[in-house]
Amino acid sequence: MKLLYAEDEAAMSEAVVDILTYHNYLVDAVYDGEEALAYAQAEQYDGIILDIMMPKMSGLEVLRSLRGAGCTTPVLLLTAKGR
Repeated sequence: MKLLYAEDEAAMSEAVVDILTYHNYLVDAVYDGEEALAYAQAEQYDGIILDIMMPKMSGLEVLRSLRGAGCTTPVLLLTAKGR
């Protein structure tokens, strides 16, 4: 299963990618919303994990763009916000 993981905190990204890779997922890691959108449009993924608060474009903006373009790939949104 191939995943796209978008997280702007490098240490968090590395840890999650290591865990997912250990469990036999193929993971492309990106660090901002623009990069996430570009990867999602250029590649075929089984799932996309987006941090909501990222530089350049938020995870919600990325999701809106993807859905607007007809992308139906399952997306998981992550946030550290309490509300």
